[in-house]
Amino acid sequence: MSPTPRHFLDLDALAPTELRRILDGARLGKRDGKGLAAARPLAGKTLAMIFEKPSTRTRVSFEVAMHQLGGHVVVLKPDDMQLKRGETIGDTARVLSRYVDAIMMRTGSEKKLQELADHATVPVINGLTDRSHPCQVMADIMTFEEFRGSISGRRVAWSGDANNVCNSWIHAAGRLDFDLRIAAPPELVPRPDMLAWARDTGARVSVTHDPIEAVAGAELVITDTWVSMGSDPENRHNLLAPYRVDESLMARADPRALFMHCLPAHRGEEVTARVIDGPQSVVWDEAENRLHVQKGILAWCLA
Repeated sequence: MSPTPRHFLDLDALAPTELRRILDGARLGKRDGKGLAAARPLAGKTLAMIFEKPSTRTRVSFEVAMHQLGGHVVVLKPDDMQLKRGETIGDTARVLSRYVDAIMMRTGSEKKLQELADHATVPVINGLTDRSHPCQVMADIMTFEEFRGSISGRRVAWSGDANNVCNSWIHAAGRLDFDLRIAAPPELVPRPDMLAWARDTGARVSVTHDPIEAVAGAELVITDTWVSMGSDPENRHNLLAPYRVDESLMARADPRALFMHCLPAHRGEEVTARVIDGPQSVVWDEAENRLHVQKGILAWCLA
């Protein structure tokens, strides 16, 4: 019998020790980039990447990561596959498992990702769903810890739409032991199942409609675009304008607070140019660390 594949689907599915192993691998890979490339630990391995949603950072970081680790990549879009003509996700998973060593999927449907994982005999990686974006938050945590040390016991604030990235921050709070304060309008607070998970696991997560309350004393302030892929822009600007991260909001945070945004950003909407391009912003380090975290994830899945 084949061993159970080591999937990377959501942060809540992994123990803190496993998340730390991935982060440690990412840091080692970043520090020893040339040595890791020379070692080619994934030589002869192939990653299939299924994109049902467009991507810049996920696409490039996984492709470059796999190349630097010595492996190969096959990129698949809906028009390239029989899924568009009615083949099931389960059958696709079974077939791809005979060809490749791991599958990364970027899709809107968490159900579709889970079905892929249920039928695959190789590791499946969550490149994004409407529910979560664990790869992004792992890169965020790596970035925070590069600048400020362990995130354990720290205070993190989210201001804006409690979207899929925010959901993965909730999972991270429960696994890596920090305080997460979420400020969102009543219409865009976290999903009930996410808050129930936080409550049941003892995660230190609080929700408010006041962004000033959320960021008070925070050591990290995060936001994301107001209108993400597939969302309805109507009324969102009015709902979210009070949650814009500007200089006055950052001034309420800890004086050494960092600012993060997973990108793409819309200056003047969810964040001002002075914040995202200012001295507290680490968004470019955050974006770079997607590459190093993807290496950590791939090495962990294929170890």
